[in-house]
Amino acid sequence: MAPTLRRITAIVPLHLEVLAGRSELDRPVRWVAVSELEDPTPFLEGGELVLTTGMRLSGADAGPYVSRLVARGVAGLGFGVGLSHDVVPPAFAEAAESAGLPLVEVPRDTPFIAIGKAVSDLLAGEQYEEISRAFAAQGRLTRAALRRRGPVAVVDRLAREIGGWALLLDPSGAVRHAADATGRPADRAGQEGPAEEWALETARSLEPEIARLRSAPSPASLALATPHEHVVVQPLGRRGFFAVGSPRPFSPIAHTVVNAAGSLLTLALEQGREQRAAAARVRAAVLRLLLAGQTGAAARTLAALGLRLPTEPVTVLVCQTADPDALTEALGGAAPACLTAPWEGLLVVPAPDPYAEEVVALAARYGRVGVSAPGVDLSLGHGAETGPPGERAEAAGGGVHTAGGGPRLDLAVGLDQARRALASASPVARFTELAGQGLLSLLDPDAAASFAAAILAPLREYGSRADLVASLRAYLASNGHWDAAAQRLGVHRHTLRYRMKRVSELLGRDLDDPAVRAELWIALCV
Repeated sequence: MAPTLRRITAIVPLHLEVLAGRSELDRPVRWVAVSELEDPTPFLEGGELVLTTGMRLSGADAGPYVSRLVARGVAGLGFGVGLSHDVVPPAFAEAAESAGLPLVEVPRDTPFIAIGKAVSDLLAGEQYEEISRAFAAQGRLTRAALRRRGPVAVVDRLAREIGGWALLLDPSGAVRHAADATGRPADRAGQEGPAEEWALETARSLEPEIARLRSAPSPASLALATPHEHVVVQPLGRRGFFAVGSPRPFSPIAHTVVNAAGSLLTLALEQGREQRAAAARVRAAVLRLLLAGQTGAAARTLAALGLRLPTEPVTVLVCQTADPDALTEALGGAAPACLTAPWEGLLVVPAPDPYAEEVVALAARYGRVGVSAPGVDLSLGHGAETGPPGERAEAAGGGVHTAGGGPRLDLAVGLDQARRALASASPVARFTELAGQGLLSLLDPDAAASFAAAILAPLREYGSRADLVASLRAYLASNGHWDAAAQRLGVHRHTLRYRMKRVSELLGRDLDDPAVRAELWIALCV
C-alpha cells in the first residue's frame, strides 16, 4: 500500500508543516509531481503530492487552482516558501481547508527532490514488503501442497491468505472441496465431508463462467466483481477449476498469490494422477481377491494403504462416470469413507447398507449408477467357505441362507446385479426394482446359469474389442429402440446396428422374434 501523507509529513528531516486538511492526511501518495503551471492537472493521474513554489500564482488564483487539483484527485499540495512567496498565501490555506485538500508548507531549506526521494524510498519499501509477503505466502502454499492431501491443504491455505473463500471444482463444476475464512456463520472451513450450502450455491452461480472457460480455445481466467464481492476463477488444466472470492478487491500481490495457488493445484493434480492410478490398481486387486473369497488377503492389502474393508453387509454400486478420480475422491471424503475399485471400465463401490442411499445419491452426481440388492457379504466370494452343505441353500438371485440368519448374497452376485441394473440406469437403477425378477427366482440357479453360459458363449468368445454382450443387454433393455440403446452405450446407432447384426449371425437367431428376445434377456439376467 502506498505511504500516506501523515507518514510523509512525520519525516523529521523534511520539516514539513501541515496548514490545512489535517483530517485527510491518511490519503495514500502514489507519486510526487513538481509543477509551476497554473493548471498542472492535464499532466496528473491522481494520487500525487503536487509541489509548487507558486511562481505564477497569487492569492486570487487560490480557489480555482485548489478546485482543479481536487477535481483531479490529487493527494495533497506542498507549497514551497522562501522563493516566490515568503509564506503560503492565506487564501490557499482557506481554499484548501474548505475543499478538504491537505496543504503542506515546504521550507526553503527542504529541496523538492528530497521529498521526491523520501516518497520514492517509502514506495520501494512498501513494494518490497508486499513482495516479501507474497513470497512468504507462496512458501506457505508450497508447504501445504506437500502435505498428504495437497490440493485440499492448498485451498484451505489460500482462503486464509486472502481472507476470503476458495472452491476446488471438478471438470463438471461440482465442488470437490470448499474453504471459508470470511468468518461466516457455521464455518466449516477445512473439514471433510459434503460441501457447505454456501459452497454449493456459489458453484451453481459460477456455472455460466465455468462453461465459458471450458469452451475457451486456450486457457484463461475470469475476474468478476459485485458491490460486495470480488471473484477470480481459473482452470486447472483438464483436472477442473478453482475459484476464490474476497470482500476486498484483489491487489496485484493477491493476484500473484492466487496465481501461485493455481499453479500448485494444477501441478498437484497432474502429478497425483500416477499415484491415483497406482492406488486404483491396488483397489482393483483387492476387488479380485474379494471375488476369489480371499477376504483376509484383501483386508491386509487395504491396511497397507491405511484403508479397511467396509462394514458388512453391503450394497454394491457399479458406477459409470466421466471422471472416476473425482468420484473416488468424493466417496473417499464421505462419512464413512467408501472403498472404490475400477472394474471393466466402471467403478465398483461396496457401500455399508445403512449408508447405501447416501452413497447412491452422491455417486449419481457424477454419472449413472446401478445398485444391487442389499445384504451382500464380502466374505462370500467364489473361493470362500460358507459352512457345511447342510447349512446352505441357494436363494433367489444367487444368495445363500445361513442356519442362524437371513439371506445373504455373495459379492459376485451383488456385482452382477449392480451391473445389470446399470444397463437401465437414468441416472440410478436398482436391481430389486427391475421387472421380471420374480420369474427368474423360480428357475433352478445351476440350470439357468448353464443355459445362459451356453447361449451367450459365442458372444463372449467373439474376438473383438466391442462388447457384444453389453450391446445386446442395452438393446434389449431399450426394447429394441436403436437411438435409446445407442445413447446408453455411447455409440452411434449405425455401430449398434452392425453389432446386433453380428450378434444375430453368431447366435443364429432372429432378434426380432419375441421368444428369442425373452430367452436372451433371461440369459443376460441370470
